[in-house]
Amino acid sequence: MKIGIMGGTFNPIHNGHLLLAETAYEDFDLDKVLIMPVKEPAHRNISSNVSAKDRIEMVKLAIKDNPHFELSLLEMEREGYTYTVDTVRQLKEEQPEHEYYFIMGADSLYHFESWKEPDEILRYAAILAAGRDHIAESELEAQIEYLLERYPYGKIFPLLTPNMEISSHNIRKRVRNGRSIRYLLPKEVEEYALAHKLYQTTGSK
Repeated sequence: MKIGIMGGTFNPIHNGHLLLAETAYEDFDLDKVLIMPVKEPAHRNISSNVSAKDRIEMVKLAIKDNPHFELSLLEMEREGYTYTVDTVRQLKEEQPEHEYYFIMGADSLYHFESWKEPDEILRYAAILAAGRDHIAESELEAQIEYLLERYPYGKIFPLLTPNMEISSHNIRKRVRNGRSIRYLLPKEVEEYALAHKLYQTTGSK
């Protein structure tokens, strides 16, 4: 099987995340995409008034009607900080017959060498780098070419997605400011966040 991996804090998960995962599924003929909330990212703080349970529940609501999206709690169940290399290594060791495709934003590709054991990540999974409007396609291709020269055994592909400039940060800010978040995320996720009064305090940065 060809399996996509899309990790993130998903705080909250939104339509941009879902469109990215769906595009990867279609463009690379994947069998399924693991939607994988992180427990404790190494380089980012998670909003203090949102629990891991809240983030998991919002993912469940967002993907429940898509049969080729699957919630994975692999990183939630791991102790300590979450590193991509540990995730792809574990998946490959447990099911070596599958091919794995790690989905990331193109911005992350420019910092990829600073990640923990980038060479090992590329041994276990191909990278799908989603383009952004502010990064020219030629720039993205140049960065891919540079990394493949450094790691010639790796597989890195551009993932060209429809433009949807939505961010979890902006959604949290809109909630704090009393503004609508309709159409930015699935309706049931919006209803969950508002019913549980998530993101309504200044601690939700």
